[in-house]
Amino acid sequence: MSNKLLEVKNLAVEYRTDLETVYAINDISFTINEGETFGLVGETGAGKSTTALSIIRLLPNKIGVVKDGSIEFNGKNLLEMDEKEMRAIRGHDISMIFQDPMTSLNPLETVGDQIAEALYLHAGGGAAKEKKNAGIFTKKMKRAMYAAVEDRVDEVLTLVGIPPARKVEYPHQFSGGMKQRIVIAIALACEPKLLIADEPTTALDVTIQAQVLAMIDELKQKLNTSMIMITHDLGIVAQTCDKVAVMYAGELVECGTVEDIFDSDKHHPYTTGLFGSIPDIENETSRLAPINGLMPDPTNLPVGCKFADRCPNCMPICCEKRPGNFVDGTHTIKCFLYNGEVQ
Repeated sequence: MSNKLLEVKNLAVEYRTDLETVYAINDISFTINEGETFGLVGETGAGKSTTALSIIRLLPNKIGVVKDGSIEFNGKNLLEMDEKEMRAIRGHDISMIFQDPMTSLNPLETVGDQIAEALYLHAGGGAAKEKKNAGIFTKKMKRAMYAAVEDRVDEVLTLVGIPPARKVEYPHQFSGGMKQRIVIAIALACEPKLLIADEPTTALDVTIQAQVLAMIDELKQKLNTSMIMITHDLGIVAQTCDKVAVMYAGELVECGTVEDIFDSDKHHPYTTGLFGSIPDIENETSRLAPINGLMPDPTNLPVGCKFADRCPNCMPICCEKRPGNFVDGTHTIKCFLYNGEVQ
């Protein structure tokens, strides 16, 4: 797991309208190696989904702008590719599981056709189109391609625990958990090198959540796929991730291995707050400790630390200056409590 697959450097993303500019991502950097699962944690509005959409180049047209930085995948900067090059990567080398399977699937197509669509586009369609244009795409070749795609549809459905016979059914004939399995099957059909899972268990009950997470982890190991797991649930992070980044107001305030985040006695105050909001099932009398206040207005971010007005450890310098990173091996914390600049 030492080979670098994805490297995000100093990424900054804005949403621009005629009325205002939303500073969604503010100078974030991280690296993912082959076969590694990277957890991206934070509350709603922290910038997790925007980070994912930036990587896969699906920011809202016209208003979503990458202001600065680079996103290197297999040594190539995705931000410098034209749309044709990006379409060849999106769905093939990089796939994404979106939050809500109810809206991710086309209600008018069978689930088999929706899985096959990605395969025709990437695995067979591109090469077939070139041969057809060259006048060498015969009926025999066409039948062979269709047969190969159908076999792969059956194989992928079996991988996610759905009988291949159900490929002729429509999304409304499946439960929420089964729909999420179908979405995962579509994402994995072309065996991507990087899978982005944007809160893949949000709409599922606890039992189905556990099944889906176990299945994703099993498939990841089988295919040696790297993964970005976007979630607000630290329990999911502990179960599935190798490295973790805690995101707040468009910044990575703490990064490290799972051991760094869960076992260290040093944490960013926001990370401490996230741990305080987890129920303790061994202590029935313990109360949750909510993080008071709200995230800052992303159209008008404070000059200093973005967490200052919610932080129980806030000092004058926190409101005046942006903190640098405290680095302890693989553990990084963006906070004045640790970086030696306290005045």
